[in-house]
Order: sequence, then structure tokens, then C-alpha cells
Amino acid sequence: MTQGPRPADGELLRVVVVGAGITGLLAAVRCVLAGHRVVVLDGGAIPHPGSTSFDQHRALRALVADDPAGTGRAVQLHRRWRELDSLLSDRLSGALYRRVGVLSALPGPAAVAEALATAGAAGLAARVADPGDYPHVGFAEGTAAVFEPQGGVLLADRFLHAAVRWLRRHPLAELRPGRTVVDVGPDSGRVRLADGTTVSGDAVLVAAGPWSARLVDVPVTLHRQTMVYLRPPAGLVHRWAATPVAGGLGADGRAWLLPSVAGTLLKISTDAVRHEVHDLSDPGNQARWAARVLSAGAIRDIDRYDVMRARQCHYATRADGGTGFVRVGPAVWARPASGGDGFRTAPLAVDALVGELARASIS
Repeated sequence: MTQGPRPADGELLRVVVVGAGITGLLAAVRCVLAGHRVVVLDGGAIPHPGSTSFDQHRALRALVADDPAGTGRAVQLHRRWRELDSLLSDRLSGALYRRVGVLSALPGPAAVAEALATAGAAGLAARVADPGDYPHVGFAEGTAAVFEPQGGVLLADRFLHAAVRWLRRHPLAELRPGRTVVDVGPDSGRVRLADGTTVSGDAVLVAAGPWSARLVDVPVTLHRQTMVYLRPPAGLVHRWAATPVAGGLGADGRAWLLPSVAGTLLKISTDAVRHEVHDLSDPGNQARWAARVLSAGAIRDIDRYDVMRARQCHYATRADGGTGFVRVGPAVWARPASGGDGFRTAPLAVDALVGELARASIS
């Protein structure tokens, strides 16, 4: 049997977390709550503004129209995110989970019926929505829609900062920014830094997003995505502040948007610009990718909006579609998945990992 992490008699586990994005910080919080001592390492600031998860907001939805089991798991995620919001929100951040709802555009009545049946089987509140109530959103002609009131957006970068403030106040947590990790020994669990020093613990959690594959052997597919951030015209500001997250937009049904809530910009993109890449290099002609997003039809009359910025991000997926941690050594775990669904599912992935740590430490 593979030996798991074993603290000295009467002591807590010492857990080293590599990466200060959403997975790394949630893992640190969860490990501290379980009574472990935690050291978080990152090559940049903590939280790291270059991490995949550092963004103004991320969508939290549960409904997967043809997947009752997946929808049921996502319903649990709503509860976990609400709990984390209660734990981490403070005077500086305010509420972190804004439940503005989620609209899913679907091709017709049969698809709507299937989506509602899936929601009912999973215990998820959902109802038919009228696309005509959202004339500023780019629904395709003849599209129907389902509204999920429990969904919404997580204010992502504010959440990361709130997690850091919480960890800084906790005596079991230590944050070490500016520590670039260059190697993780899967057998020894020893973490080697760029300055030649090493850090070791009873368990090492590699949560470096798409960069994890550089440190441990975790086969992934890398993707690049382009998002465009817009400022709505003055006459539509209040309407956008009351608009849900929406997906399945545009003529091809592949565009999506996150509304401008709590001072954020309106964010749009499309799966049509998401593509596989072989490395984390510069995307080249960024203007071309941004132009494709703007022409995807996520919103109506887009020429009335001010383009504030465009962002390229990388994320990673596993071949089996899994989003949890995988064990890569006797005391080393890594989470290869990152990005949109990696962000949404982070609480359950971290909960499962901490449970595995507990079992491994006593086996």
C-alpha cells in the first residue's frame, strides 16, 4: 500500500500548497479548518493577479440540461458557495456571491421540457423564461429559455482577497508570496524553489492551474479563451445590473455573458474562440480574437457599448473530464483542471481532497 502523509505523534499535518488561485486558497482555508498547518507558495503576489481564477466575476450555475446527476452535484455547489460566502465575506468585500440568476437559451420546447425535467429530478428550482423580457441580450430567433434563480455570479477577485485576509488572521496559515516553485518531487514531497531552497511537508497540494503540468506529471489539454469587457451605454446601466448570467446566445448558441453587477464591467465571450494550444505562450493577434467575440452576438446593438479591455486566459482540462485532485506521489496531490468549470467546482474538489488527506494520514 502507498504510504500516505503521516505527521509526528500528536502533531497536525503540515500541508504545502503550491499556487494562490481559487483552488490553492480554498484548499488552504479548508485544511486550516480541518486543523492542519498550511504554507501557501506562489511566484507572485497572493492572491496572484495572473492566476486563471483572478477575474472580476465568474458564473455559478447548476443546470446541465441532459445530466441530472451532474445537476444534482452542482446543486450541492450552490450550498457550499453560500457557506464560503458567509465564512469569508467581511466589511471590505461585502457579499461575494450575487444570486442574479442564470438564463440558459435552448433551441425549442422539447429542449426546455428536458431541462425542466432535469432540474426537477435534481431538486433545482427552474422555470421557463421569455427571451423577450431581455431585448438587450442576443438570443437567436426562435430561442426558448430556462431561468435558474439560485445561480448567479461570484465576485472572483474579491473572493480571493477575502480568502487571503481570512488566512492572514489564522495562526495555522502562512502565506509566502514571491516564491517561484520550479520542481515538486512526487516521491519525496519536497518542493524546490527558484532560489535553490526547498520546502517540505507531510502533504503537498499542487494547485497552479494550467502551470501544474510543468511541476508534476498530470496529462492535460491546454486551452486559450478570450473575454471582452464592455461598459454599457448610460441608458442601459440599470437594466444590465438586473440581468442574469446568460448562455447559449448568438446565432450559433455558443456565446455567453456575465452582467455588470456590483460595479463590474459587462463580460462577454463565446466558445467559438476557445481553442487548444500546446503551451502558455502569447496569443499573438489579440485584436482578431477580440473582434470575433464582439461579433458573436452575445448582446444587441453592440456598437453602442464601450470596449474597455480584452483578456486572454489559459486553462486546462483532463481527458476524463474530471475536476478533482489526483494523487501523483505518496504525499503529493495535484488538481490539473482549471478555468471556468474548475473554478465552479473548486469547493467540492477541495472537500474531497481534505477527506482523502484525513484517510491517508490514519491508514
